[in-house]
Amino acid sequence: MTAINIILIFVVAFLAGCEGVLDQFQFHQPIVACTLIGLVTGHLKEGIMLGGALQMLALGWSNVGAAIAPDAALASVASAIIMALALNGGSTNAAEARSTAITLAIPLSVAGLFLTMLARTIAIPMVHAMDNAAETANFKKIERIHWSGVAMQGLRIAIPALILCFIPAKAVTDALNAMPEWLKGGMQVGGGMVAAVGYAMVLNMMSTKETWPFFALGFVIAAIPDITLIGIGVIGIAFALIYMKLKGIAQSGTGASGNSGDPLGDIINDY
Repeated sequence: MTAINIILIFVVAFLAGCEGVLDQFQFHQPIVACTLIGLVTGHLKEGIMLGGALQMLALGWSNVGAAIAPDAALASVASAIIMALALNGGSTNAAEARSTAITLAIPLSVAGLFLTMLARTIAIPMVHAMDNAAETANFKKIERIHWSGVAMQGLRIAIPALILCFIPAKAVTDALNAMPEWLKGGMQVGGGMVAAVGYAMVLNMMSTKETWPFFALGFVIAAIPDITLIGIGVIGIAFALIYMKLKGIAQSGTGASGNSGDPLGDIINDY
């Protein structure tokens, strides 16, 4: 990689790390981070495809109470860099590089989780220092500590990304080419399951007896080869509008006999 590539990767990785706690511009999301890494490394198409695949997995990642979700920022940035290095080597195809990057994203997300916990532990005394500064109305010090904390979050992604940039591209490509066919095939299968795992995690949180009929309808409709993604989106919006209309009728007292406020629930209960 050239010096310009490395500088741009460092900037993207730093922003992704900061957004892991800020959530303002979503640079830490796989579809954004991988796309930007692909753009600055000259592999935009592959970056978008990798980001789309990882985004399906990250749909089910969320912080619940004290439980911290796997780090999507490090998984996205590091896997995109590894894919770019493999492609820069010139002796591996894009599908193998992408499937390997997807497979590596899971352990990378766990490593990022450790770095996140370390950064948040270091931030505890920083918060106490801000409290002490607030007692003396030292707002400049509070601001400096605040920016230091944000920068620490950015560096937890930027430093590992910078280290990866200095790995020779040929070494990564040779390592991929040295993998046996059974291992390459397993990585491709695992990469293909990423989207299913992401959807399953989301469904596990959202599924109710009222939403299962919509899932079944969408699953069947998506299997029709002549319908595009835009068409499926339009059908989904139509289903949502129909549901909202039925729910409004039920709440007004003119809907199903149960009148619970959920027309589908009343219909299912009637059966």
